[in-house]
Amino acid sequence: MDPALVARARVALRDFTLDAAVEVGSTETMAVAGLSGAGKTTLLRAIAGAHRPSSGRIEFAGEEITRLSPHRRARLGIALVPEGRRLFPELTVEENLRVAEAAGRGGAWNVEAVLEAFPLLRPLRGRRAASLSGGEQQAAAIGRALMMNPRLLLLDEVSLGLAPIAVEAVYRSLETLVAAGTTMIVVEQDLARATAVASRVVCMLEGRLVLEGGSELTREQITEAYFGLRGQASS
Repeated sequence: MDPALVARARVALRDFTLDAAVEVGSTETMAVAGLSGAGKTTLLRAIAGAHRPSSGRIEFAGEEITRLSPHRRARLGIALVPEGRRLFPELTVEENLRVAEAAGRGGAWNVEAVLEAFPLLRPLRGRRAASLSGGEQQAAAIGRALMMNPRLLLLDEVSLGLAPIAVEAVYRSLETLVAAGTTMIVVEQDLARATAVASRVVCMLEGRLVLEGGSELTREQITEAYFGLRGQASS
C-alpha cells in the first residue's frame, strides 16, 4: 500500500515534547488513542499545519509539506475536523457546507453526496448550526471537511461530549467513508469505537507513540498502552 502520509515530527510544547513518527497508507483508517494531554491533537495539528515542527519532516502524497501553510496543505487535500466542531453558528448547515466547497479542490463530494453519507443532516440543511445538537454539529463538521474533497481526513475527538445515540449515528456514517476508501486519521478516546473503525491503531503517551498495530493487538495491550502500564508489570 502506497503511503499517503509520512510524518516524523518533533514539536516543543509547554508541558512535554511531541516526538512522533507515523505513516498512513492510502485508503487506510488509523485510530490514535491516548489519555487527555497525550499529544493526539498536537499530532493532527502538526499534520494540518497549525503547529510547526521544530525538527523532522512531513511528507504527503510524496511531497514534503513541512513548511507549507495550513491553507496550502488544504489545497493539497488535507482536511481537519477540529475538536469542538467550530462551525459558523449563524450559518445554516448547507451554508457551512458551501463555505468549504469554495475553499476545496473539487471532486465527488458535494452537498448531495454529503447528505447521502450523513442522512441525519438532510432535514436540517436549512437550520442554523447554533441550533443543532452535538451529534448533528459533529456530522455537519465532518461533512464540511468532506466538501473540500480531501485526500486525507483528520478527525479530532470524534465522540467527545456526544450522547451515545449521536455517537452511533456519526460512526455509522464513518463506516460509509471507510467503505468508500477515504484515508483517515481518527483521534478517539473510546477504545471500542477506535478499534472497530480502524485498520490500525496507535497509542500515544506524553507525546510519544508507545504502541502500534492492527488486528493482532489485543484489547489488553491497547488498554495497558493507553494508561501507560506497559512494562510496569515486570519492573
